[in-house]
Amino acid sequence: MLRLSELKLPLHHADEALPAAICKRLRITPRELVRFAVVRRGHDARDRSNIALVYSVDATVKNEATVLARCRRDRDVQPTPDTRYHPPVAAPDDARRPVVIGAGPCGLFAALILAQAGYRPIVLERGKVVRERTKDTWGLWRRRVLTPESNVQFGEGGAGTFSDGKLYSRIKDPRHLNRKVLTEFVKAGAPPEILTEAHPHIGTFRLVTMVESMRATIEELGGEYRFSTRVDGLDIDAAGGGRRIRGLHLNGGGYLAADHVVMAVGHSARDTFAMLLEAGVHAEAKPFSIGVRIEHPQSWIDRARFGHEAGKEILGAAEYHISHHCSNGRTVYSFCMCPGGTVVAATSEEGRVATNGMSQYSRNERNANSGFVVAIDPARDFPGDPLAGIALQRRLEEKAFVAGGSNYSAPAQRVGDFLAGRASTALGSVVPSYRPGVTPTDLSHCLPDFAVQAMREALPVFGRQIRDYDHPDVVMTGVETRTSSPVRFTRGEDGHSLNTVGLFPAGEGAGYAGGILSAAVDGIRTAEAVARSIAGA
Repeated sequence: MLRLSELKLPLHHADEALPAAICKRLRITPRELVRFAVVRRGHDARDRSNIALVYSVDATVKNEATVLARCRRDRDVQPTPDTRYHPPVAAPDDARRPVVIGAGPCGLFAALILAQAGYRPIVLERGKVVRERTKDTWGLWRRRVLTPESNVQFGEGGAGTFSDGKLYSRIKDPRHLNRKVLTEFVKAGAPPEILTEAHPHIGTFRLVTMVESMRATIEELGGEYRFSTRVDGLDIDAAGGGRRIRGLHLNGGGYLAADHVVMAVGHSARDTFAMLLEAGVHAEAKPFSIGVRIEHPQSWIDRARFGHEAGKEILGAAEYHISHHCSNGRTVYSFCMCPGGTVVAATSEEGRVATNGMSQYSRNERNANSGFVVAIDPARDFPGDPLAGIALQRRLEEKAFVAGGSNYSAPAQRVGDFLAGRASTALGSVVPSYRPGVTPTDLSHCLPDFAVQAMREALPVFGRQIRDYDHPDVVMTGVETRTSSPVRFTRGEDGHSLNTVGLFPAGEGAGYAGGILSAAVDGIRTAEAVARSIAGA
């Protein structure tokens, strides 16, 4: 079978155009094309007057070797890669059960792979099952009641459950582990289209049922879940000059013996980060970004990106990815863009406000939203111990809480007022989606001066790239601080913590992923490392 990439066809092409394009590319007759299947479909909208669909296909042809030799100079014609997943070594009969801490995308896939290989993992999750957690999350959004252990950040499914459900990543994936992730999601109830769309997404409501389905699979394979179970300490054997994990101290005084532990706690487990550092686990500060959520009517983004084709079902809701290197040395960029979505309250700590973006599968809400953020780094912006970035996050979130009215409303500002350096006293034609509500104010009081300066420079630049991006009525809601973990728990090539054998830092919280897909892939890799260690492979 042959993999053909970059097959471009008009947006409204006839069905027979695709097989004709395959034959033309391979220089074969229709009789020589046995069958084909679409592997990936995206679109190229750089020329809004001539938007094209872009396909990758797998084609079975007669005399494949001859055809491949004839196309040897065409880099977009190659043998179809082997995307099958090859599982880790099966569990020995006497293997102690590994423990996975955290039931977000990373922990979920670590547990699934271990369960499929017969290791019967124990999953510890400080939050609640996904449906109870959803009720608690709505408690903040609708009634301003925060449940610190059950919210957007904590609970089954992780922070990705309340997001756009994006399933694409820029990670290098030579083993096609992303295909394993997508396949398992489809088994759990995701739409099959995620296997072929160039930028697949799921949406929150579908993620809830999928997480439940995958939990049932893990349990059927011998895995065990323990909810409302927080790890408060590590039992580390330091005899002989080394460090090896022996067990976990749990909330309520419980103890669990464990010699292989996956730490997949997510990017907001700040108390767990402090516990790990106190236990001597090697850690270092890492870069992240801060800023706001910016909202535009989705119809504006559609028109700016698709021109007269805006609103066509085949294109869906338009997305964007933009960045600007500022004169003060900072980089401002869009982050986690959510077409047709809402801005959500994402704090996990009382007395603080943090925002994030979310979409459903339909992406049919009025506004598009995106993080509008400034990159920062430890040496320049939060020097000191590895937890200095968390201290910075908390300071900004506390300022946002006060600016919003100290009741979990978020501070918001019109772009026109932000650029003019004046506080907003009312909002304009763009209606903010954040719940439980917003308070018009001056966002410059919630962010460092360097970030405000960079954002003011970037807005007109983005406005020249996307029409009306800097429209005066566009709304910014603050603050966006949870873009990624501010800490990395360093691990070696074998997956173990750099200085603690048996502890496997993984996913976003450990600083090794960003988003659902990359976190899930890291969970697979970590499970394989655990399996190799247990089996002595």
